[in-house]
Amino acid sequence: MLCVNQDWMMARALNPTFAFLGAFADAFPGRIAGALRRLAPLVLLLAVAWPAAGQAQSRIKDIASFEGMRDNLLVGYGLVVGLNGTGDDLKSAPFTRESLIGMLQRLGINARDDDLDTDNVAAVMVTANLPAFARQGTRIDISVSALGNANSLLGGTLLVSPLLAADGEVYAVAQGSIAVAGFSAEGDGQSVTRGVPTSGRIPNGAIVEREIAFDMAELKTVKISLRNPDLTTARRLAEKVNTFLGIPAARSTDPGTVLLKVPERYKGDTVALLTDIEQLRVKVDQVARVVINERSGVIVMGENVRISTVAIAQGNLTIRITETAQVSQPSPFSTTGTTETVPRTSIEVEEDAQRRLAVLPEGVSLQEMVNGLNALGIGPRDMITILQAVKAAGALQAEIEVM
Repeated sequence: MLCVNQDWMMARALNPTFAFLGAFADAFPGRIAGALRRLAPLVLLLAVAWPAAGQAQSRIKDIASFEGMRDNLLVGYGLVVGLNGTGDDLKSAPFTRESLIGMLQRLGINARDDDLDTDNVAAVMVTANLPAFARQGTRIDISVSALGNANSLLGGTLLVSPLLAADGEVYAVAQGSIAVAGFSAEGDGQSVTRGVPTSGRIPNGAIVEREIAFDMAELKTVKISLRNPDLTTARRLAEKVNTFLGIPAARSTDPGTVLLKVPERYKGDTVALLTDIEQLRVKVDQVARVVINERSGVIVMGENVRISTVAIAQGNLTIRITETAQVSQPSPFSTTGTTETVPRTSIEVEEDAQRRLAVLPEGVSLQEMVNGLNALGIGPRDMITILQAVKAAGALQAEIEVM
């Protein structure tokens, strides 16, 4: 019976139509309500396959993250050996030399010699992401980047390197052969470099040695953090969760956080609660924004971008000056005159008379604005200048973000 009730509650939260049927069943707790609840699995399937009309909705798990479910950054320092003459120069990289001497001394080898010189060793920085709830013995991927003047890490092997977190504790130990995507080759007169040969990855190259303690099952409250903070989205998320649970357990505390109190029936099983609500769908709201990349000419505009009444004209004036030198020489067999170079200048003026003034009425949509600018024959880079000018005139009701 509990499973049926959960399916029925999920269907009511997913679609307003089934929310109405749920209210009808609650009002008549007789045979009608019993029949509707017995059809709960079918109703849930219909609710998922029949979303509310005109609403583009996203799952909560795709737009938010739950408290405790986060990665932790790790960093370490190590030595890569086995390079084919592409490692650090020990004379210009003293940290590599001291690290190599210290490692050899720990192995019982006295390497304090001024003649120590090898180009098969490179000092590297090792980075990794420690996933949430990673247990001891779990393997994670690591990235390796050259620290000195090594030319390539191709064919190298990373020696045992501890990885530390922000608290200074060792959480993983890395070692293994490096996979490098780039390469570099050179000769006396030419060199070729493809990709970045001084960095690489080691799949499953580190073993987790310390766990980050976090007891999610016993939480009494859970914070849900929106990846794109927004007041409207946070409120809609809280309302959707409350509709599913049937009690006011969730409330938005700020544009990026929803505080959820664990209901009594989920006490000691917070994982089940989060599993149930992460599949709920919420209509995401967003700020009207125009993102511009001036280097590549890319323009991205959200659907809520609006334009107040404004007139736009765009034209180009091109002046082309061509210098063509000509040679003037005397007639054949002439005893007078000299050969001279005579300049010839050609000036052309092109004014684009086909570009006319276009008026965009107030409240036009994104599609209408793009169609209007395209009708003027405006390219992406000219469109960037126009959008910035429209924003300066106060007619663009959106934020402009320049990358």
